[in-house]
Amino acid sequence: MTAEIFPKEKTIDLRKKHIGPSCKVFFSHDPIKIVRAKGQYMYDENGVRYLDCINNVAHVGHSHPMVVKAGAEQMELLNTNSRFLHDNLVQYAQRLQATLPEKLSVCYFVNSGSEANDLALRLAWEYTGHKDVITLDNAYHGHVSSLINISPYKFHQLANAEQSKSVHVALSPDLYRGNYRQDHPDPATAYADDVNNLIQKAHEKGHKVAAFIAESLQSCGGQVIPPAGYFQKVAQHVHRAGGLFIADEVQVGFGRVGTHFWAFQLQGEDFVPDIVTMGKPIGNGHPMSCVVTTREVAEAFKNSGMEYFNTFGGNPVSCAIGLAVLDVIEKEDLQGNALRVGGYLTRLLEQQKEKHPLVGDIRGRGLFVGAELVRDRVKLTPATAEAQDIIYKLKEQHILLSADGPHRNVLKFKPPMCFSEEDADMVVEKIDQILTDIEKALGLQMPSTVHTKNGSRKRNVQPEENGCHHSNGIGHSCDTSQQHASQQNKRLRP
Repeated sequence: MTAEIFPKEKTIDLRKKHIGPSCKVFFSHDPIKIVRAKGQYMYDENGVRYLDCINNVAHVGHSHPMVVKAGAEQMELLNTNSRFLHDNLVQYAQRLQATLPEKLSVCYFVNSGSEANDLALRLAWEYTGHKDVITLDNAYHGHVSSLINISPYKFHQLANAEQSKSVHVALSPDLYRGNYRQDHPDPATAYADDVNNLIQKAHEKGHKVAAFIAESLQSCGGQVIPPAGYFQKVAQHVHRAGGLFIADEVQVGFGRVGTHFWAFQLQGEDFVPDIVTMGKPIGNGHPMSCVVTTREVAEAFKNSGMEYFNTFGGNPVSCAIGLAVLDVIEKEDLQGNALRVGGYLTRLLEQQKEKHPLVGDIRGRGLFVGAELVRDRVKLTPATAEAQDIIYKLKEQHILLSADGPHRNVLKFKPPMCFSEEDADMVVEKIDQILTDIEKALGLQMPSTVHTKNGSRKRNVQPEENGCHHSNGIGHSCDTSQQHASQQNKRLRP
């Protein structure tokens, strides 16, 4: 059975004719036409099956029958403006809040991660009366105008782009190639002090900070895992300045990190953001998202005098689907699967790091894993072209993976949560073969010892710690000149 209406060539021609030219596709020189999907697999118009390591959107698996059934049954009954009373809305809000710290109790339902982050900024601006925002270098928070301004991942791509005077960019807390690395005695404090310095400089210019916003784990920035204690220290500085802390869980929430339901919880029980935003996995591909905040912030927003409503946000169908996603996560123990399979995948990749000089660092939590490729482990020269080569060679073997980070040299694993150990075996086996071929062609061999820039031996991240400008949509285009140059989160309550 196929859902194809046009031959692939005509689909491409019609897309070029009618779709905006900046709307890129994966593998642009030979795009894949996907007509159906199931679980962690996607199928093209010829029935060829691809293992999906990209889609953190199809969180519980493509076309999950429980999710599909919930949406279809509610659509048969009713879908309408969310300004009418409906039990699905309050039932879903109650279920969602049960996964969060108690003080995060008020929900605003919207339709996309971008809309959620935009609303989070409005909440912070209204509550604090301030305007300035601190964001992290290489961050991405969405595509609307307010978020492009706080997304260095995007605005650095623009020629002659002028950074807004109300936006301040803090160092990315990257322990591998950042300013403060794994050999630093206290990287959490060092990176938090950078945020505090930005606050002081803003004050000197008469500016006041409304919010600090960060992805709980940076995704587009290269699968960056902040050091423990970093968020707590940043929150202290930001609160002292009268601002709020916004945790962006759009890509990493809903059990993906394995040990916890939300990635911000990796920082410890003593850290609770003022606002949490979520999207992508919340509806398993259905356009749905949410902002959750405290009663105090919500009351301040209400007292502004401007009524807030969202026609489709939290509609009966969306909430029915959201409830089904929560049910599947719990019934199929997908958070536990993320922990088990993510740990297994990380161990396999760590073995590749011991074997292949191109593999510089393995980092991640659960089924959110990055493998950073470098040409030189001391200089950390990014292996951008090699990362791109791996992605395209994997595609030829029917595996879909992406590369990202500021140098487009980090292989990103963020598959559906039903990803299995057998899937991990297959992907890593193929990567092993491809790396072997590339390194042979380049004449690369494993160094005997790896040192950090200050000369001390670099600590390897242990496996048990696991708990664009996109010219082709997934990574940097291949430049020929470069080719060779537990704590378990509290259960979801019904």
